[in-house]
Amino acid sequence: MTDIAASDTSVTAAAPAASGPVLAADGTPLRRKLARALFVSRVRAFLLVAPLLLFVLASFIIPIGLLLWQGVNNDTYAKNMPASAEVLASWDAESQPDEAMYAALVEDLRAAREAKTIGRVATRVNQELSGTRSLFTSTARKAKKMEPPFKEAVLDADDEWGDVAVWQAMKVAAKSNTPAFLAAAVDYEYKADGSFERLPDRQRIYVWLFVKTLLVSLAVTIFCLLLGYPVAYLLAHLPLRTSNLLMILVLLPFWTSLLVRTTAWIAMLQSEGVLNDLAVTFGMTSDDQRFSLIYNMTGTLIAMTHILLPFMILPLYSVMKTISPAYMRAAKSLGATNWTAFWRVYAPQTVPGIGAGSLLVFILAIGYYITPALVGGQDGQLISNFIAYHMQKSLNWSLAAALAIFLLAGVLILYWLYDRLVGIDNMKLG
Repeated sequence: MTDIAASDTSVTAAAPAASGPVLAADGTPLRRKLARALFVSRVRAFLLVAPLLLFVLASFIIPIGLLLWQGVNNDTYAKNMPASAEVLASWDAESQPDEAMYAALVEDLRAAREAKTIGRVATRVNQELSGTRSLFTSTARKAKKMEPPFKEAVLDADDEWGDVAVWQAMKVAAKSNTPAFLAAAVDYEYKADGSFERLPDRQRIYVWLFVKTLLVSLAVTIFCLLLGYPVAYLLAHLPLRTSNLLMILVLLPFWTSLLVRTTAWIAMLQSEGVLNDLAVTFGMTSDDQRFSLIYNMTGTLIAMTHILLPFMILPLYSVMKTISPAYMRAAKSLGATNWTAFWRVYAPQTVPGIGAGSLLVFILAIGYYITPALVGGQDGQLISNFIAYHMQKSLNWSLAAALAIFLLAGVLILYWLYDRLVGIDNMKLG
């Protein structure tokens, strides 16, 4: 009885403690200790990925951000011609320039000539009005000897300075943050008064290039799906030894340089190439009427489809490999034909692989550059080739950045539409 009483007393004494906070072995509240341990584990995980995160930021995100920023910011004129940029900001863009504007121009031309930046200034204005580069460089050489009244001195040096269109181009170029390049990327011209005007038909090239790039990317995606689906089906259903051998053939292009593969297609598609020789041998065409398969859109589609085909096969294969053959056998046992069982039972289960492969191929195709440049010729050029042209040859980085902004925006919109219609959660890569 004494032991029972003692036991009851200990339980009664412990009851109030159970209603309080649960303590760890060292007396710290368990909730606080768990929160501290969770915080430490998160900090440790962040420190582990921090080097990779910094690398991605430094080599990918920041450079792309800086490039895209140039699509709306170009301070070449404002930085090198500050005096004229200030007076142009208050000019109405319609009246004839006055003496103060010419005086500021001469002052800036002298300073830019001394700093050896007049070439960059002339190039910037020339982007707004073609033919003004030589006007700036030639007048800058004479600016040092000019004396008041500066308007007469500048007009004596070149009467083209009397054209209001030149000053309007300068006013547009003088704005550091400007929509001029974004407007040019969609075939519009940004005017000095802040309005937008659509370019004449013969000067509209970029909108059609965007549409052309989307159509080519869609066509390549469809071709890759039509060719890759049967291959992936075979890989998933053949015996392991045979499927492994075929998988090596699928992966073999990844072990070969992209440039080498593209050059090989040039050799195959040219008028004296393998495909034309076969067509002549089998009587599909005569020797003097060979097919034109290169330096046009046909060559671009063939080469891009071949190069991007593995990116469609692999996601399809990874999904098909997980589909149990029992589903097809069950459908057939219930009276379904081979086609009905495939179309209504098997094919819907491959939708995640179709979505993953299509999205992967489409995004790769929309930014393709090397293959259209080497195989496509003038007719097979895509928007990426013009972005490269403005960065490497015309040196109009701002226009290249503006084109890249619209290309990136288009990809993000399509990605969003895919997520809304199909769902990213339904996409599987394996």
